[in-house]
Amino acid sequence: MTNKTRFFFIGLIFFFQALIYAQDNQQYLSTVGIIDSLYSEILEESRAIYVQLPASYQSGSQKKYPVVYILDGGSLLPTVSNVHDFYYGGFMPEMILIGISNRENRTRDLTTSTISERRGMPFTEKNGEAGNFINFIEKELIQFVENKYPVTNFRTLIGHSYGGLFTIYTLLNRPYLFHNYLAIDPSLDWDDQKLIKKARQILPSKNYGGRSLFMSLSGQLHLQNPEITIDNVLKDSSEFTLFARSNIIFSELVNDNQETGLVNIWKFYPTELHGTIPVPSIKDGLISLFDWFQMENTHKFNSPETPKTELFNIVKYRTKKLRDHFGYSVPPYEEDLFNVLGYMNLEMLQPEKAKMFFEFAIEYFPQSANAYDSMTDFYEAQNDKFNALKYASHAYELSGSDYHKNKLDRLKK
Repeated sequence: MTNKTRFFFIGLIFFFQALIYAQDNQQYLSTVGIIDSLYSEILEESRAIYVQLPASYQSGSQKKYPVVYILDGGSLLPTVSNVHDFYYGGFMPEMILIGISNRENRTRDLTTSTISERRGMPFTEKNGEAGNFINFIEKELIQFVENKYPVTNFRTLIGHSYGGLFTIYTLLNRPYLFHNYLAIDPSLDWDDQKLIKKARQILPSKNYGGRSLFMSLSGQLHLQNPEITIDNVLKDSSEFTLFARSNIIFSELVNDNQETGLVNIWKFYPTELHGTIPVPSIKDGLISLFDWFQMENTHKFNSPETPKTELFNIVKYRTKKLRDHFGYSVPPYEEDLFNVLGYMNLEMLQPEKAKMFFEFAIEYFPQSANAYDSMTDFYEAQNDKFNALKYASHAYELSGSDYHKNKLDRLKK
């Protein structure tokens, strides 16, 4: 055995905690995001991006990951990374995170129509070029990322404030670009709710099957009147509540068009400010958008009373569920989990279940020497030297390591 720990009645939650603490022990302090950049012919400027690769990433591996694009990546990437690191595996898949820098020309790129006045005051900052920026993302950035990093075409977009406005704009105009849209306290009041007015025309005619939206609203409903609450804010017609009312109105508009197939999740955070709401929204949003990814019937794995056929069906159900959502096949669980379950059942003197989990590891990770090595251990435990030698040979063919060679030589003797 290499780097394998045998557990008796292990709880799955402890398995995933062990992964987190293993990473923590490797490097207590970590830098979030490596800096990369590309020159945009569309924007006629260079654009910085911040790339965070997942813990399991290995150079040269064929494994690919879903990808999250984060507007205002310079400030929001650390939060997304922290949430991802603590919740991946049980609540969301491992993903590559791409933070898009909006340090310069933020208002220009993220606002969706041109204005010259805002809240009764002249507005001279360059604005209204979201159409140009979405062209950059679709035709240049996504292609750049897909050519350079091991990502799949399952994409999530996250934006806050003007970034949230841009996220909704993308959902309405280019829904095929992303599967998930996370709009945090979006500035839908922009240009007298022009995007909402456009949405009334667009939404009924669109098919949003397979697309999901999480939208949040902070507790700053009215900056001057504490009597304004979530229950009565729509009755107020002042400029002070336009931001909050726009958010609620758009969410209700989506709910009124459920036939489009868009999954709509809306959450109000009464104690959060516009500047603090990204942290809880990113956590709740990602968990909600990947609700379908969460594992089911985990208690069944821990019970020695669960029949082998039922465990088999649970694994195959999850395999199909993930394939249906992602649009491509992925292993239902990490290889380490199959190994843990295999050794656990071996300890519980349930060899048929143990064999099944080791076989799953080989089925879903056919290039893993460790999977074949585990099956070697299984057959050794059953005193089946012929099959133990067979799987040990395969493990050594895949790894070429001294460990597997020594094990093979021992079995031959």
